[in-house]
Amino acid sequence: MTALSIAQNEETARNEACKVLSEGGLIALPTETVYGLAADATNGKAVARIFEAKGRPRFNPLICHMSSIEMARRYVEFDDTAQQIADAFWPGPLTLVLPLKPGSDIHSLTTAGLDTLAVRIPTGFARTLIEQYGRPLAAPSANTSGKVSSTTAAHVAADLGSKVELILDGGPAVIGLESTILKPTATGVELLRPGGLAAADIEQVMGMSLVRNSDPSAAIEAPGMLRSHYAPGSRLQINAENAGAGDAVITFADRVLPGQDTAALVLDLSPSGDLREAAANLFDFMKRADAATQSQITVVPIPPTGLGEAINDRLKRAAAPRP
Repeated sequence: MTALSIAQNEETARNEACKVLSEGGLIALPTETVYGLAADATNGKAVARIFEAKGRPRFNPLICHMSSIEMARRYVEFDDTAQQIADAFWPGPLTLVLPLKPGSDIHSLTTAGLDTLAVRIPTGFARTLIEQYGRPLAAPSANTSGKVSSTTAAHVAADLGSKVELILDGGPAVIGLESTILKPTATGVELLRPGGLAAADIEQVMGMSLVRNSDPSAAIEAPGMLRSHYAPGSRLQINAENAGAGDAVITFADRVLPGQDTAALVLDLSPSGDLREAAANLFDFMKRADAATQSQITVVPIPPTGLGEAINDRLKRAAAPRP
């Protein structure tokens, strides 16, 4: 495993990443959402290594990262609604699940055999790297499948270690939650996964309500739809009203739980009650809490508005019974 700081020499980092990708290797790639475990989406052997490194079930499709709408158009079909959404929110923390074009050279492992492809255009270094490489990158979160997502290069190194050839260190992820995933249909736009772009912001710009499917048995059409996901090693109690001795407490907006004076650790996602700050801290705090307790991680209720919808989605899946 090699680690390179983007801040020290971005050109060197891009060149080395392109070399690893062209040889079928894996890189840990910083994005504005979380760190991704990236491989050439057209190289089946490379994509298979993503599933192997993560221990990810192969029925769970991957997001394909593009450098531009023009690149995305080579692989997927855009209708008017998809184009409107893309124009409004790309590049950024939004993924669209769109029909795959016939004859596309995106490997079927990337799509989990579906006739759709989850695509997004990231910001910053990730986008310029893809532009230089010239082909899309399949890049789920850079962590063991089902576990807490990585928001720093150190998280990736601690989790995946020698399973990845190159870790690109771009500092802490700014948003800290995976992308929001939408699927335009003939009858509306489905919210498949809430994420780093608040659903309410999308609805305001689009002038329509998103369709939310709460059926836990719904078919897996995109990443992040498994019932149990984002899980720490410790038991997680959400919407808690009190804390037990030795718990690791994750609070919000300076709230104090009865019993937290005997906690092993207390972390406040945002003392000021800022949901953007809370989102950016969530996965890092879950990892720190997991390391601090032999009991359980106890989390206070988080408001369900704005990015709180995505935060609560992650917490609910993290607290779900493990398979």
